[in-house]
Amino acid sequence: MKIIHFTDTHFVPEGKTLYGRDPAAALERCIDDINRNHADAQRCVITGDLTHWGETEAFDHLKQHLNRLKVPLRLLVGNHDDRDVFRQWFGDHPCDENGFIQSVEDLPVGRFVYLDTNEPGYHEGWYCEQRLQWLERQFADAKGKDLYLFMHHPPFEIGIPALDRISLVQKEAFSEVVTPYRDQIRHLFLGHIHRPLAGNWLGIPISSLHAMNHQVQLDLTDSTLKGNFEPPAYCVVLFQDDALIIHTHDFLDASPKFDMACSPVRD
Repeated sequence: MKIIHFTDTHFVPEGKTLYGRDPAAALERCIDDINRNHADAQRCVITGDLTHWGETEAFDHLKQHLNRLKVPLRLLVGNHDDRDVFRQWFGDHPCDENGFIQSVEDLPVGRFVYLDTNEPGYHEGWYCEQRLQWLERQFADAKGKDLYLFMHHPPFEIGIPALDRISLVQKEAFSEVVTPYRDQIRHLFLGHIHRPLAGNWLGIPISSLHAMNHQVQLDLTDSTLKGNFEPPAYCVVLFQDDALIIHTHDFLDASPKFDMACSPVRD
């Protein structure tokens, strides 16, 4: 089984720019590359911050582009999104009983759990008691299935002060719900960070990647959020019987390609 993961498209209304760039330009080429090379993927998951200001026009612009994607799509909301506006444009995405944009999906490799960490008016991640209770029920109902979590905000600090200030607020409560099931949780896929990231939390493997329009600088000392234009990427995730493999693809890379079997002539 194969899925595609990318994140933080930060769309704006058509004709507008963000930090001097049109977020649609990279996404258009990303979708072209996925359709050309990975149309056989079972899912494409985008882990939040679909838009930058959450306007109706931005969601409309985003949907026009995502309609071209040949892979079945799952979307998460992030701190830059508006949950109510999201429902207007992506009403086919299921909600839980409290209206949060979160759900589970049982696939051949296990249960995918899509989480909603959005809290209106905050850039920090939020996971209230209602959401915690919902998550515990989804874990308990999994009955031994492998679990794969997708969420926008990291539920732990990553060592970049500017991002740690706006990570998940309820870290301890979230950890208490997750810990009893950590041996079942095969991977946690994250957004929000705008950087490649790998490691583990509570023994659970984690990953994130560059965002679609702009990135966060790697600065482990300064609490000021600083950006740059390192190239965007998407991940190709391969599920195997005894492994989970994640390939990060810099789809805009234009460097020369060559056959490594043909050794160059030495000077």
